Amino acid sequence: MTKLMFQTTVAVAAMVLTAAAPSHAQTADPAGIVRKMHQAFFYQGESFRARVKMTLTSASGSERIRELTMLRINMPKGGDQRYFMYFHAPGDVRRMAFLVYKYPARESDRWLFIPALNLVQRIAAKDAQSSFVGSDFTYEDISGRNVEADDHKLLREEEHGGKPCYVVESAPKGSASYKRKVSWIDKATSLPLKEEYYDVQDQLFKEFAAEDIQEIDGLPTAMKRTMKSVKTGHSTAVEFSEVKYRLALKAEEFSERTLRNPPGSWIK
Repeated sequence: MTKLMFQTTVAVAAMVLTAAAPSHAQTADPAGIVRKMHQAFFYQGESFRARVKMTLTSASGSERIRELTMLRINMPKGGDQRYFMYFHAPGDVRRMAFLVYKYPARESDRWLFIPALNLVQRIAAKDAQSSFVGSDFTYEDISGRNVEADDHKLLREEEHGGKPCYVVESAPKGSASYKRKVSWIDKATSLPLKEEYYDVQDQLFKEFAAEDIQEIDGLPTAMKRTMKSVKTGHSTAVEFSEVKYRLALKAEEFSERTLRNPPGSWIK
């Protein structure tokens, strides 16, 4: 074989192998990418506390501000979690509290304490996609949706804000507030940097953005999260401060009893 024939054979073989080899985008597991995202966004650190400022902005620019404390604990087995939120201000929502028992394999249990009525109200499963206390976030957005409740498809890989991302489309298997959702998931941190929600007419109706990514206790954390209603122009910005992970929270501090009597050592 001459040198020219050898070079040609090698070149052809390389082209054949390149064509036959699947790209990373084709072989990546989209459901696995979303599971990693849920771990990074909802589960990291085993426990969590933050002071939260929630700003609700109308299309005309008027603002309403709410201040609350958020607690979260991961249970020892099965991926169960518990969330507790206590509202400090303004006066019309002060002492309102929200409790979630999250179960990955079935619908979460949710309760809301309304101090003006001295009433603990159970949030029905069918209301999981309703607005969370008048914000652009739903009850389901707060603690996360079951990964297995949707079918996931990797659309492409591209940069968002200068960060390499997986772009994943999620379509509900059952009921949901959207027909499909498209997520830009940071390859480095697995955090969702952007999400687009499409309605039954396949029109964009809601957008989520995670900003100001900081490393807290060694864990990448989105310190600001925004949800905007594209059709109404209303938006909700959630800003975290005093963030701490790996705290000595106890499961009994997340109970229906604490809705009326919150754990004072954590709620300040």
